Amino acid sequence: MSRSAYSAEGAVAVGPYSHAVESGDQIYFSGQTPIDSETGKLVLGDIVAQTEQCFKNLFKVLSVTGLTSDDVIKVNVFLTDMGNFTAMNTVYANQFSAPYPARTTIGVASLPLGAQVEIEMIAQKKR
Repeated sequence: MSRSAYSAEGAVAVGPYSHAVESGDQIYFSGQTPIDSETGKLVLGDIVAQTEQCFKNLFKVLSVTGLTSDDVIKVNVFLTDMGNFTAMNTVYANQFSAPYPARTTIGVASLPLGAQVEIEMIAQKKR
């Protein structure tokens, strides 16, 4: 099966990967860290600011695919400090509407560039 890739202006990649790849009727979004596309630097601040930036980056890519947050079916969140779960969850809840996507939140030792959070998604194209 071939794959087609999406790139979004204003989303940053810090390695050799696509912002998103379509396979069949699903689109897999690469993890986004809280990098400000205007400065190319990690957003400084608490987990709220970093989580908001991750979603800004992800939703820039999502819009290029022609989909919306209502089309997201699965989200994976990676946190370097599970003590930040509640604050991250508050931001997360404002990004989607019920029924919410399935989600996994994983505590990790570290993330690229010293980020506190990284988020990836899977979306389903309408049939």
